[in-house]
Amino acid sequence: MNIYFVGYRGTGKSTLGKEVAKALEKEFVDLDNEIVKLAGKTIPQIFSEEGEEKFREYETKALEQFNGKDYVIACGGGIIVKDRNIPILKSNGMVCLLKLSPQEIHKRINGDTNRPSLTGKDPFEEIKFLLDKRREGYEKAKDFEIDCNNKGIRKCTEEILTKLNEFKK
Repeated sequence: MNIYFVGYRGTGKSTLGKEVAKALEKEFVDLDNEIVKLAGKTIPQIFSEEGEEKFREYETKALEQFNGKDYVIACGGGIIVKDRNIPILKSNGMVCLLKLSPQEIHKRINGDTNRPSLTGKDPFEEIKFLLDKRREGYEKAKDFEIDCNNKGIRKCTEEILTKLNEFKK
């Protein structure tokens, strides 16, 4: 069974995913890296040369590669944008939604050039706008959520492992 991490960019999906993978002795996969391999170009190149829709197609293909496997997978912040991805996530794993306040997300990702603006808005306004727009998708996808505000990596990892153990019972 896969364990998927979803949530807005900067919420800790890769960082916490690696910690959980280590604790569970599973392999960690960063879906963004798989997208880069599939496309043969960087994420900013995909967006500038092919657009967001094509990026989302690569994202779905990358996700499908791991269906029926046993990994810990950090998904991109917009994985839930395509309705088709939610059943894929739900069919073979547990989905952990990582939550952070817009202010904390902004602190963490301000100046990150690996992802282009999706709205052309001020970065903080874009965060609030996209969180609101994606809220329903995140809620549909998640099996459980972890509020990462004011918590360190260790505390969040412990909470995730506790939730995963509860689901195994």
